[in-house]
Amino acid sequence: MKKTFFILLVLLSFSAVQIALASNTIKLGVVTKPGSAQNIVAEKFKELLEQNSNGAYKVKIFHSKSIGNETEILQQIQMNTIQIGVVTGGPYDTFAPIVRVINYPFLFKDASQVDAILDGPLGQEILDDLENVGFKGLSFSENGFRNLTNNKHAVKTAADVSGLKLRVMSSVLHKSIWKSLGANPTPMPWPIYTELEQGVIDGQENPLWVMEVYKFYEIQKYMTLTRHVYSPHINVASLQWWKTLKTADQEMIRKAMIEASVFQRKDNRDKNGARLDFLREKGMLIEENPDLASFRAKVAGLKDMDLYKDPKVNTLLLKMIEATK
Repeated sequence: MKKTFFILLVLLSFSAVQIALASNTIKLGVVTKPGSAQNIVAEKFKELLEQNSNGAYKVKIFHSKSIGNETEILQQIQMNTIQIGVVTGGPYDTFAPIVRVINYPFLFKDASQVDAILDGPLGQEILDDLENVGFKGLSFSENGFRNLTNNKHAVKTAADVSGLKLRVMSSVLHKSIWKSLGANPTPMPWPIYTELEQGVIDGQENPLWVMEVYKFYEIQKYMTLTRHVYSPHINVASLQWWKTLKTADQEMIRKAMIEASVFQRKDNRDKNGARLDFLREKGMLIEENPDLASFRAKVAGLKDMDLYKDPKVNTLLLKMIEATK
């Protein structure tokens, strides 16, 4: 009898440990494949948190669209099906319109200005606002400044964009930007290599790392350094899950994600010069000095569109425009 009781006690103890370990496993979703900007953040976060928690927390990364596109990842975070996501700013459009202020075209001059704004009070205002829709905003990492590629012709001025069928993110703002420029914007989930290769779309717009990692140099001849939008990742946790954590654990998780974000931003920027050289070597024709004034003129009216009519969104946009002058 004593032996049976002892075995039962051991089994119950083992089960309790297994449940505890399962509850401390964080599921993290990214849509991109290993080596991509989002994955670099996720992998650094995993390394830091597991190290800083002495293994009390484990991070399981779901990558390469294995649990859905970015909109679906955000929906799962809201439901606490997964706990954390490293998600591009654009898909937040339908969840939290305030995020549109970051993606306003030609807002930021350079990376140092980006960091000063997003790591400061204005960026925190955006992260805090996400709690209204079920997310705990943790930090900003980056995709980077977005550039245009296509396989039809060189683009020097905004007039050259006319008629190009371009893949855009599932974002009302991004679609509006390219409509204003005269393109035919086509929202399409990631990845898009096959669609570009088959000519379903003429081109796309993304940061430099995307052209390299996804081998767009094989199927896109022309690139224009428009730097039309700064594209962040907004790294969020499920608010439902977050509220179950101890304050000390919340702070440890938040600090690990901030550190991972700072690491990734530097890594991304340090590689951009070599990326341009590589893309040239692979045969892409790169327009480094397009007529950006012609682009700015065509998108200048966006701040007066319905996208920014919400008083809270409009107020923050005007603050951002003033801060980045």
